[in-house]
Amino acid sequence: MTDEPEGVPDRYEEPPAFFPDDGALPELGEEKILLEVSVEGIFKSASAGQISHYVMLSDDARKLPILIGPGEAASIGTFISGGRHDRPGTHDLVRIMLERLEADIDRVVIDDYWNGVYYAKIFVGKGEDEFEIDARPSDAIALAVRFDAPVFVAENLLDMVPEV
Repeated sequence: MTDEPEGVPDRYEEPPAFFPDDGALPELGEEKILLEVSVEGIFKSASAGQISHYVMLSDDARKLPILIGPGEAASIGTFISGGRHDRPGTHDLVRIMLERLEADIDRVVIDDYWNGVYYAKIFVGKGEDEFEIDARPSDAIALAVRFDAPVFVAENLLDMVPEV
């Protein structure tokens, strides 16, 4: 008998990208090839009475729709359409804080997909230092558009989606 609750696997095939690597984990594959993508926009899809929001990323040949929450969809959509809110939202607040700290977002990288979830990293630069921060893709993209920072996606993730 194990201490694990019923239905919990003993071992996952791969840990999420944000798990710390203390050397105990095996190497998970080759170095990832990153491709710059553009944020095409925010889209909604209705199915069985449920509305889902997506941010659409594209490298011109392929499109990658990522399911996001309605708040993040509004934040990204409002910004890329040139709209403004009366008060700063969370992503605007983070932008203001980073700017006041004289930091910048250098790039956003979406480089992993595990168990139905995409994983992203925000690379923040301050002077000659750079910090990597784990984030949800929706938050990372919302900040990238505010800083006019490039968004990169691992090529293998784009290969998972049929070409258009």
